[in-house]
Amino acid sequence: MSTSPARPGAPGQQALAGIALTLCACACFVLLDTATKLVSASTPLVLALWLRYLFQTLFTSAYVLPRNGWRWPRTAHPRFQLLRALLFCATSLFGIFSLSFMPLAEFTAVVAATPLCVTLAAALWLGQRVGPLRWLLVATGLASVLLILRPGGASLGWALLLPLGMLASGTGYQVLSSRMAGAEQPETIQFYTSALATALMTLTAPFVWQAIADPWVWLGLLAMGLSSALGHLLLLNAYARATPATLAPFLYSQIAFATLAGWLVYGHIPDGWSQLGMGLIAASGAASTWLTVRELR
Repeated sequence: MSTSPARPGAPGQQALAGIALTLCACACFVLLDTATKLVSASTPLVLALWLRYLFQTLFTSAYVLPRNGWRWPRTAHPRFQLLRALLFCATSLFGIFSLSFMPLAEFTAVVAATPLCVTLAAALWLGQRVGPLRWLLVATGLASVLLILRPGGASLGWALLLPLGMLASGTGYQVLSSRMAGAEQPETIQFYTSALATALMTLTAPFVWQAIADPWVWLGLLAMGLSSALGHLLLLNAYARATPATLAPFLYSQIAFATLAGWLVYGHIPDGWSQLGMGLIAASGAASTWLTVRELR
């Protein structure tokens, strides 16, 4: 996504502030996944996703609209905004169904492989040059995903198609976001993604609606919307203070947060193979970031 103009202050202090905001954003995304997994145990998944989008749009609008004179922000690329919202919905749908089958840590590690898949897509469809070392890192990351999912094993079976679908749609979402970078303000992109995704999921509401009497479920749904909106806004502010290359390695802290949350809430600790796969994904992503920095220099 595009970044806002850099804020005043010493570069080192701004970088540290950006890193702190990134860590907070990762914690928010883990809270989102934890709340989603808890809510989906007693609520239809599509209904939970629609209500999450609704709350997310309300929180995002409360941030964006006052800064735009209480007017809807204008967009120069409505078709791209709609396509991005469709990919966002697909990624979220695959993700919420994946969470019903997968532990938090393993799910988060698969999500963390998305930047490596973006490199693959950039080489195959956008014609970007990719060096041999980066190809090795992409191959290692994708092999690590298979190490976590272990096709043919009894743990997931056919359900392993869900995280793979999430990875594919998430890659398309990120590629489109990079193509839109600089063409739209980050707040405008986030506003339209949330609003259009809510409108699309509202079409399903009459078919999935059921009364929710448990106040804890409503609290979980509220936490989903708030943590999603807050996490994205924190990242926007992080990128306003530091470069993506500086922040990228700290995005993998989400795996550690998810492992901790999975242990605290479910008492789950990933097995040895999953831990190896998660470590390789984080190492491949960090090494890819180092390559990016070196190339820019």
